[in-house]
Amino acid sequence: MKSLMIQGAKILATGSAIPSSSFSNHEMSEIVQTSDEWIFTRTGIKERRLLKGVDQSIIDLAVLASKKALNKISMDPSQIDLIILATSSPQDLFGSASKLQSEIGATNAVAFDLTAACSGFVLSLVTASQFLQTGSYNNILVVGADVLSKWVDWSDRSTCILFGDAAGAAILQSCSSNDNSILSFQLNTNGNYSKHLSIAYEHNTAPHPKLDLYQGSFKYISMNGKEVYKFAIFQVPLSILKCLNSLSMSVEEVDWLVLHQANDRILTAIAEKLSINRNKVISNLDKYGNTSAASIPLALDEAIQDKKISRNDIVVIAGFGAGLTWGTIVVRW
Repeated sequence: MKSLMIQGAKILATGSAIPSSSFSNHEMSEIVQTSDEWIFTRTGIKERRLLKGVDQSIIDLAVLASKKALNKISMDPSQIDLIILATSSPQDLFGSASKLQSEIGATNAVAFDLTAACSGFVLSLVTASQFLQTGSYNNILVVGADVLSKWVDWSDRSTCILFGDAAGAAILQSCSSNDNSILSFQLNTNGNYSKHLSIAYEHNTAPHPKLDLYQGSFKYISMNGKEVYKFAIFQVPLSILKCLNSLSMSVEEVDWLVLHQANDRILTAIAEKLSINRNKVISNLDKYGNTSAASIPLALDEAIQDKKISRNDIVVIAGFGAGLTWGTIVVRW
């Protein structure tokens, strides 16, 4: 590990939540010029979930995912010491973690948002593990949630077909160093390529008449798909290998690969570069599309529900996305 480990950290439970409204590729073809075949062959996506109407927000999804995780281990929310909400689409620009804390009744928890786009859940897991391994906190709730449907230009075929809304949660707990399950991590950032995937702030064309102060608003998602693809299939395998090498562990010892669900071609290319059987790659991309910070915990929770992941399995988790950021965690389940 990259820090002095006094004690260990382990994942106790997971939970996830999705909006009730699904939106198929066929329905997509009715609003932009595309087709089910065109989308599926290029992305692996068949449908996605959208948070519609005005009655629900990202908080509702985060609350539901959190409560599911808490219920699995019958943990009272008051036992949570810290909440980290990984999101790039908060309900409030000042942050939404405090609202989540209030809604689930985690009265003893400090709460903050962590913004790292599609890598957000991985960075949050690492952040949580550091607090646990140094003895600062005992129980931490990590939630990845995004509603990027609110930030998509629905006339832009290159981006609107990709994104969906969801939330996923994990509860981590301190443990003895012998029982530590967060074995290694590797995090990276290269801001030179940040323009390839962003939701940029744009000034108004005219300033305030007396202050010479320009205000503005955020634009829609902008993405250079080819550059993001090249970045992901080059950097993510290197990150995973660096993590495994630090543990003197071979690729053959990996039982499951849980990658950010961005594009099926990316998942396949990463598996091929690592010479990992595609059957070991957890994927639910076809049902949900790219749910950003929610994609990894959503895929993880479904794999656990389906009883794919077993005790002592080696699970490699890797996220990548805007920033550009990427990171890997090796977990012994």
